[in-house]
Amino acid sequence: MHIKRRDFIKATAAAGAVLAVGCGAKTNALKPAEAKKMGDVGEKPGKWVSTTCQGCTTWDPIQVFVQDGRAVKVRGNPHSKSNLGTCCPRAHIGLQQLYDPDRVVTPMKRTNPKKGRGVDPKFVPISWDEALNMIADKMMELRKNGEAHKYMLNRGRYTYMRDIIYDAMTKIYGSPNNISHSALCAEAEKAGAFFTQGYWDYRDYDTKNTEYLLVWGLDPLVSNRQVALMIKRFHEVLDRGIVTVVDPKMGPAAAKAHNWLPILPGTDGALAVALAHVLLTEGLWSKEFVGDFKDGKNRFVKNQTVDESTFEEKHTYGLVKWWNIELKDKTPEWAEKECGIPASQIYKTAREIAAKAPKVCVWMGPGAAMQIRGTYSAMAVHALNGLLGSADVEGGVLQKMKQVVNKMPKVDKYKDEIAKKKFKKIDQRGYLEFPALNKGKPGGGVVTNNVATAMLNKDPYEIKMCIGYMNNFAFSGTEGQRWEKAFSSPELFFVHLTTHASEMTMFADIVLPCAITTFEKWGYLKSIGNANAQVCLVQPVVEPIFDVKIDETEIPYLLAKKFAERGFPNLLNYYNNEFKDPETGKSPTNEKEFALYAVKYYTAPLWDGKKEPYGDKINGWKDFTEKGVWNTGPYKYKSHWDKFKTETHKFEFYSKTLEKALTEHANKHNVDVDKVMEVTKYEARGELAFVPHYERPLRYGSKEEYPFTFFEYKSRLNREGRSQNTPWYQEFRKCDMKDVPWDDALRINPEDAKKLGIKDGDTIKVTSVLGSFITKANLYPGIRPGTVAKMYGQGHWAYGRVATGKFGVAPTKGFNNNELMPAEYDRISGSTARNGGFVGVKIEKV
Repeated sequence: MHIKRRDFIKATAAAGAVLAVGCGAKTNALKPAEAKKMGDVGEKPGKWVSTTCQGCTTWDPIQVFVQDGRAVKVRGNPHSKSNLGTCCPRAHIGLQQLYDPDRVVTPMKRTNPKKGRGVDPKFVPISWDEALNMIADKMMELRKNGEAHKYMLNRGRYTYMRDIIYDAMTKIYGSPNNISHSALCAEAEKAGAFFTQGYWDYRDYDTKNTEYLLVWGLDPLVSNRQVALMIKRFHEVLDRGIVTVVDPKMGPAAAKAHNWLPILPGTDGALAVALAHVLLTEGLWSKEFVGDFKDGKNRFVKNQTVDESTFEEKHTYGLVKWWNIELKDKTPEWAEKECGIPASQIYKTAREIAAKAPKVCVWMGPGAAMQIRGTYSAMAVHALNGLLGSADVEGGVLQKMKQVVNKMPKVDKYKDEIAKKKFKKIDQRGYLEFPALNKGKPGGGVVTNNVATAMLNKDPYEIKMCIGYMNNFAFSGTEGQRWEKAFSSPELFFVHLTTHASEMTMFADIVLPCAITTFEKWGYLKSIGNANAQVCLVQPVVEPIFDVKIDETEIPYLLAKKFAERGFPNLLNYYNNEFKDPETGKSPTNEKEFALYAVKYYTAPLWDGKKEPYGDKINGWKDFTEKGVWNTGPYKYKSHWDKFKTETHKFEFYSKTLEKALTEHANKHNVDVDKVMEVTKYEARGELAFVPHYERPLRYGSKEEYPFTFFEYKSRLNREGRSQNTPWYQEFRKCDMKDVPWDDALRINPEDAKKLGIKDGDTIKVTSVLGSFITKANLYPGIRPGTVAKMYGQGHWAYGRVATGKFGVAPTKGFNNNELMPAEYDRISGSTARNGGFVGVKIEKV
């Protein structure tokens, strides 16, 4: 049935409130207050208030201009050394999210027991007290029945207050199932850096000093954690040095770069090892960092093995092993046939980066890593930083500097016998087929997207209750159909903490309205950029428009009080005892005090004056709220050399770190590493499994039936899939290199389109092994022939009046990419495969 949005909005009205039109906001930035002229707003005095944008994981410190209690303008925070006082379009779009008339404004409960796409939940408004009582009753019932482990907390995007609801509440309550979103969008690129350099995190890039920027599998002007900085600095890099972009699609960075290498999706490893081959055969590696042959004679000759004893390494380990196992025959001529980049261009690129080394940034993004065999691709790309000596040096690739904040207080003494019981996690991490080697620990990572399959199979057990916050896995997980099916179970009691109704909301039994990050919420974030690390404050810049609560602090505190009323005070005691106001020593007495005291507790080392952390001097809490950001001191180059957190403490071309992790995982399951490789769908056998190498793309759909390789890309306007209900997002999509405003489109090379009889703007059907979907054709010469691409973000079937027309039933703007792509993984890291050419499609004109 078609769920009428008008009926849905009525259901979200607070009990007794009158909602004639819209959402009943106290104030609305999109229209003037009554009896006042539009011009009055701009003329009124106001104040810039510091906070942080969460439109993407750049997490830029920003400031919001507030007039008469309304947020009206955004700018970068001038105190930030990472973004240099700038911000990107996402920060501005946040204003329309804040004042969106489709926000959820009151707690709701489901009255229709049936669940599924197109099923009206028949939500009715309830009070916060009733909602919290229902949730607490369900959770206490599970504990009483010995089933606390069948409760799950799903975390989407977060601030670093996450530990309060994600970690502490889940553990003290008695469940192992705190499931993060992170493997949906990262982890594989972290694995590439960890199993070579021992660094499990996002890298920083010294772009103010670099002389060669090799951008790989991303567009830094659009996404990947330093957008605002790179928008400001990109022209400087272009003027000073050389920029080369490796990407099947020409985006803004590639359009401006000196070189664009339109690689075949999924073959990044082939290009990387071929570049390494040239660097070695032509003697272009860094002698300072890597070392040299003892007699100075280069023995790296095509197809010839090298005696390891002839080479003396300095700050690296296993270079000759890598050559003998993988590189000796990986010539540019070989790579051309695999990756589609001419051999001449590979030679040219290798010689160019060598000439500029070590001031080279090989900037690896998700496109090179989020593949079915992505760990090895990521290792191969990142290994170039080792060959060039560009790891941890001026102008090169840097690690995160220490951000001094308090850790989450220990929970052990608050755990009772129920909470101390051990159970497997629901995502099946640590199973033979899911090593999930976070920081080299078998089963230490998360396999987010596999949760839906595990729930459907009730393996290792059934999940009976779930709380999800700032997440929409039915939309953001590949093969999202599984999430819809799993959350349609009548046995599952689901609570969605959200600002807007989304696909996941439609499966909820209880919906709780949440404060908007950046504008209404207390928290803090940690980010990097410009050879700097920072801690930035998230604080309320305006009074909440509705009766909303903060998801990570206020709601768990209120639940803790309900648990205490039911004879389980442990969580409340933990919150009250461990999160006292650092200035007064007072314990919180309500949820609002708790939210404030908690963020003050975490950030106190930066502003309380007890120590002097390496970085800015902050004079007290008030000064921190005004500045909104703390910056580290200057980066200490080469400080990690011979201290890398690998097994050898060196930069590993032969990864003893990965060898140890895979062997430990294999031993746990009484098999050998070759069996692990087989089960986890990698090609490597023997020692090849321990070196960066090329693995051919694993593809769903034969080339004969599905001739085009599909991949997706990101928008500079995407607030992680949460901005689609804003008019600004829809109108300004055209700024994404000829994308289509107010619609959705599949990018096709004009040569391919001509063969199919397709013209620009034609309605087309796109079919993968999962099904067929309707969208528009967008003829774009800046995409490699034989490939097609579509921006992630459109295709909502439940969001708001701008994002979708048939609310709760079907998308009206194209389709969700994740319904086209099967659920697959880079199993070493646990990452979801969403790049790398693993999906074939056929295209037909409708």
